[in-house]
Amino acid sequence: MADVDSVLNEQVRFLHNEIAYLKQEQKDVTSLQMYRDNTRLKRAVERSLQVSVEVCLDIGRRIIAQSGYEYPNSNREVFEILIRKGIIPASLQPALQKMAGFRNIVVHEYVRIDDAQVYGMLKANLEDFETFATAIVNFLSVAGEEEDS
Repeated sequence: MADVDSVLNEQVRFLHNEIAYLKQEQKDVTSLQMYRDNTRLKRAVERSLQVSVEVCLDIGRRIIAQSGYEYPNSNREVFEILIRKGIIPASLQPALQKMAGFRNIVVHEYVRIDDAQVYGMLKANLEDFETFATAIVNFLSVAGEEEDS
């Protein structure tokens, strides 16, 4: 799993960079109206949130494939498998399900994007990405120790 670890570590670093960008916007954007009035900002935040969810899904799929777990039939199921296998905390499930749904709207039903929902995710859900990343780093650390044994 050493090869995979380098890819996963790179993906986790990428996720941390996205989180850092979003945290800066979280701090700078002080109201829903301010968010709504700035089209460039909206597009950037939507894209960064989408990419963050995509990275979480890619990480999950890679771990699932490398570990030989059952194949996920949906994005939501990627997170369900990671929770079932104890890789990420079950407390994240509601947030991750919401993220998977948000990703589908941004990618497939972009005309239905709700500014208030995106603003709410920006203001309230960045910790969920951090918790996910921490869980993955912990998993990789344990997997690395087992590989060394």
